[in-house]
Amino acid sequence: MSRILPPRADNRFRGHAAALWLFVPLTFMKVALGLVHIFRADGGAQSVSTMPLDAYPAGAAQNIIGLMARMGLEQLLLGLLFVVVLLRYRALVPLMYAVAVAHYAAQYAIASMKPLALAGTSGASTMHMVIGAISALGLLLSLAGPGYRRAPNY
Repeated sequence: MSRILPPRADNRFRGHAAALWLFVPLTFMKVALGLVHIFRADGGAQSVSTMPLDAYPAGAAQNIIGLMARMGLEQLLLGLLFVVVLLRYRALVPLMYAVAVAHYAAQYAIASMKPLALAGTSGASTMHMVIGAISALGLLLSLAGPGYRRAPNY
């Protein structure tokens, strides 16, 4: 547990170097997804997730777009937290991977319980599976690095 919640949140990454390299695109993907949901006219609902917004009353479509933008804000804030960890607190990279894995596992469970009615196959589903797999691999690599074998300098 001390690998996920280290006693000291410094900039020394102790995991496998590949985990840090995987964390960089994961971070930028989180930021980019948040920006798409916030700034795209449809919030990514129809253009990415294939929600049939044009089949809904205008108020319902606007509510979906607003909810997508709010979801984008959460993704953007989490992505910016990832940026801070990447630049200043690399000891917390395993924690961020654990958060990402928990997020995608919970998102999958909720989607199974409450599926969306889509007009086609969502372009986001494949990307989310890839991001989830990268997060899981990154978590494993970040917990199994050579830096954990040496005595910490606290």
